[in-house]
Amino acid sequence: MPKVIVNNSLTLDGVMQAPGRADEDRRGGFEHGGWAQPYFDSVMASAAAEGIATGPALLFGRRTYEDFAAFWPNQPEDNPFRDVLNNSQKYVASTTLKEPPSWRNSTLLEGDAAEAVARLKERPGKDLVVLGSEELVQSLLRHNLIDEFVLLIHPLILGTGRRLFTDGGASATLRLVDTKTSTTGVVIATYQPAEPTEAT
Repeated sequence: MPKVIVNNSLTLDGVMQAPGRADEDRRGGFEHGGWAQPYFDSVMASAAAEGIATGPALLFGRRTYEDFAAFWPNQPEDNPFRDVLNNSQKYVASTTLKEPPSWRNSTLLEGDAAEAVARLKERPGKDLVVLGSEELVQSLLRHNLIDEFVLLIHPLILGTGRRLFTDGGASATLRLVDTKTSTTGVVIATYQPAEPTEAT
């Protein structure tokens, strides 16, 4: 059965908004886009390559999907992640995206996101890696559909921005199963659910 793996970059205060580019996500007047870039090193590159070595499918919420779909097909050939992301099977959970997804190998999951992902987990297939997509992560967490978190925790406090784990969001008990530390002080922490919990 495929696992659902959430892979996200966070600051110490839990901000996940716009780690990659200045113009990635300016919602709420966010002015710190691209905050993760100065911390990228060979350890993080190796961890990223390891995470996609098995060719997992990718799972997105609408907003993250549209951002990736506009960015990655246009990257130069020497970008090591371009072909992997473009060629991967991609699923997008959205109740508002009506047109067929334009990015190659993309499938729209219509209806309730948690129900659609639960159906994907019931059939044979590749693991599903969630990138970004904080609202989708919260929905999956509430329904106990996440099997693993790979969190790249950066030594940075922004004090503002959208967070992965929000006040009033779902709760979970996790156990740490692996850690790596980059040369720039990023802790790559892998967590799995410690015990089954009832859906809320």
